[in-house]
Amino acid sequence: MHSNQAPPISIAQALQAAGALGLERLDAQLLLLHALGRPAHERAWLLAHDTDLLDAATQQRLCGLCSRRAAGEPLAYLVGEKEFFGLPLAVDARVLVPRPDTETLVEWALERLAGQTAPSVLDLGTGSGAIALALRHARPDAQVSAVDASAGALEVARGNAARLGLPLRLLQGDWYAALPAGERYGLIVSNPPYIAADDRHLAALAHEPPSALVAGADGLDELRRIIAQAPGHLALGGWLLLEHGWDQAGAVRTLLQAAGFDAVQSRRDLAGIERCSGGLLPSRR
Repeated sequence: MHSNQAPPISIAQALQAAGALGLERLDAQLLLLHALGRPAHERAWLLAHDTDLLDAATQQRLCGLCSRRAAGEPLAYLVGEKEFFGLPLAVDARVLVPRPDTETLVEWALERLAGQTAPSVLDLGTGSGAIALALRHARPDAQVSAVDASAGALEVARGNAARLGLPLRLLQGDWYAALPAGERYGLIVSNPPYIAADDRHLAALAHEPPSALVAGADGLDELRRIIAQAPGHLALGGWLLLEHGWDQAGAVRTLLQAAGFDAVQSRRDLAGIERCSGGLLPSRR
């Protein structure tokens, strides 16, 4: 796929050229729709117009996008959007791309909120606002506060909240440090950094912000801090629910028990992996 002086090519030829670069067909289709300025749900349109010719400007845009995708840049950054829990979220390199695995945490949180009126929820390390906005959308009566240390991430979350018409209270700071003194929540959720510094999978995540991924030698540094300080910010009878790595459930349950949590348990994601762990702050301590 060459730009500028290249002769016109058809939609079918453009997709074939993207495949030759090693791109999956779905990625190629979504990048082509983006280059054409068409919505992501119009893949059927591409099939119906596969003999249409692309102008030079579109070819050039597509060429650049395909090269970046072939180099490992996340598709969501290239098209500027990722769907999470049915919500279209704007994302860029200031935030992690929301993963389907994290929907397990949202589903569990919504179970814990069932039956409560106007619950107070805290999302630690909100990034794009994915978890906080999913909860706010499902529970319009909830008071949702979202914290992130990154001003850039909060800008992305603020934009998503405004675009979706889902008000959040956004606070900048290091975990609980951003919170007003004495404020307590009925539910705290977090998808913190949990990858070990020497993990071989980090190479594949090179385009995403390292501060949102890496948490010390064993990947548990931030989980330790969040769990240890949680009792000072949870209402009695409140829940702390955390996402973690595929092999960290046992360690996180141990940390929760050591911090005085009851009903400590884990939840599996769609792949059957223990993806989240949590516990209840007992009413009597």
